[in-house]
Amino acid sequence: MTTRESTAPTEGAEGPAGPAVSLARARLLDRLDQGEFPPGGQLPGERRLAGEIGVSRSSLRNALALLKSEGRLDSSAQRGWFVRQTTGPGVLSEPPGVLRSFTDIARARGLRATGAVLDQRVRRAGFDEAAKLRIAPAAEVIQLVRVRALDGLPVCVETSILPRARVPELAEADLADRSLFAALEEMTGTRVVRSHYAAQACPADERQAELLEIGAGEPVLVCEETTVDQHDAPVLLGRSVYRGDAYRFESVLYRGRR
Repeated sequence: MTTRESTAPTEGAEGPAGPAVSLARARLLDRLDQGEFPPGGQLPGERRLAGEIGVSRSSLRNALALLKSEGRLDSSAQRGWFVRQTTGPGVLSEPPGVLRSFTDIARARGLRATGAVLDQRVRRAGFDEAAKLRIAPAAEVIQLVRVRALDGLPVCVETSILPRARVPELAEADLADRSLFAALEEMTGTRVVRSHYAAQACPADERQAELLEIGAGEPVLVCEETTVDQHDAPVLLGRSVYRGDAYRFESVLYRGRR
């Protein structure tokens, strides 16, 4: 996962409802419907695509933004445009190369994200936590543990560790149903830009099974991340345990040159 993507249509000579934009949207939609670009696949570069369709790059960008708002495409600020993966209504799935919060992903699927706070307190950082967050050993951190749900179905047990000195406003904030990324930006001016992410399949222990309403030993996906802000400083350590039937991690892999 990399940086968060831009969602606003590109400004240009023609607005997002002009005839060239409508033409570009229609031709792109036709190619998508015909399966020319498979789910998860990357579209050609904007210059090439604009030439193929016969519109300006400004009109093309507005058309791409419209298709994104309609749930057909996703974008990565550094890598371009991708066809959105189609998944079941209760399955969370992240687009290739794009960093999104639980709430953002749920909203993109037309689902309602909620949360129940199990633990929210200030404590001393452990040695490994302090090293990863680049803070002094035993410095104060905020620990937040929530059960996240989609339309009322619990799908994730989420643990977040944040350095209190950098984001003190979050220590007592009401974060039950809020996107943590949004709260960081709105309350502290901290903008999340990158996450180092790892995932591993494991059997659910009894506590996880109880919270996620599954059987003990059923598969869960344990995801751990270190999230970095706009100043290249680690601001969040996360550990999320997802129901195995409710989360799919997607990525686009490239083979390096020999």
